[in-house]
Amino acid sequence: MRIALFASKPYDRQFFDQANREGEHEIVYIEARLSQQTVQLAEGFPAVCVFVNDLVDAEVLQQLHAGGTSIVALRSAGFNNVDLKTADALGIKVVRVPAYSPYSVAEHTVAMILGLNRQIPRAYNRVRDCNFSLEGLLGFDLHGKTFGLIGTGEIGRVVAKIMSGFGCRIVAYDPYPNQQWAEDSDVQYVELDALLEQSDVISLHCPLTPDTHHMIDAAAVQKMKPGVMLINTSRGAIVETQAVIDALKSSKIGSLGIDVYEEEDKLFFENLSGQVVQDDVFARLLTFPNVLITGHQAFFTKEALQQIAATTLQNLNDILKEGSCKNQLHAS
Repeated sequence: MRIALFASKPYDRQFFDQANREGEHEIVYIEARLSQQTVQLAEGFPAVCVFVNDLVDAEVLQQLHAGGTSIVALRSAGFNNVDLKTADALGIKVVRVPAYSPYSVAEHTVAMILGLNRQIPRAYNRVRDCNFSLEGLLGFDLHGKTFGLIGTGEIGRVVAKIMSGFGCRIVAYDPYPNQQWAEDSDVQYVELDALLEQSDVISLHCPLTPDTHHMIDAAAVQKMKPGVMLINTSRGAIVETQAVIDALKSSKIGSLGIDVYEEEDKLFFENLSGQVVQDDVFARLLTFPNVLITGHQAFFTKEALQQIAATTLQNLNDILKEGSCKNQLHAS
């Protein structure tokens, strides 16, 4: 099958070429993101492969359909960038990678927690300047603290296991609780408000849906403990960025770690080091010494990329052979 792989980077080519070593598919790597301006590049391709910041809205889908595309293969778990109702109406099959390496995102989450708590980035920069003062680097013991987990899918459960190892008390919120896992793991499910009120550290591991959009807004922040640490490695728009900035300025939020940002499609995955950042909200985040930002790299391990490539191509093989796929998406 001919596949137009959008938003491709050298690492995408490396791992997809490895997964396609039998040569079953002809993969054309396109650096541009899929959008209304670039969709014509997909003309004549039965399948397109897209990532988290590609736009697959109604207009793009209609143009894909007109150009002969019948499959959209997401190389991600999230699918908030795809208009599934339009895809179903046009008969375009949409498939995703529901799970790759939960350890990749979970371990990055914990790295952010440790980096913020023990001021690792600031300490590193000081030592590079031969400044060995400890002023301003004070952290706290994670042992005995309450860790709030929002979302208890595969990634969330791995995070809970790691944080349990630090001796944290784990509370969790999920609209679809896994009670057996909670009992086996000594995790207590609570309502969202209770989690916000009790937690010293809060970590987000839920998909972006209409229900979770801006879940962490000014009202939610107001319920949190003073000085709380907030971590988001899920989807940017779960957090209302301006509300978090206001809370950082007032010290209601003591520290913030984000691997995702609600307007990241204009920033992440590109080298903009020679340019002036035009996003004033993001630029404000960069001014805080207690904010740690990474550019959507939590998934970025070789194990995860191997699994993403393998599952994506297997999804396409399943559709070719069976006409359907277990990882196929439909509008609810």
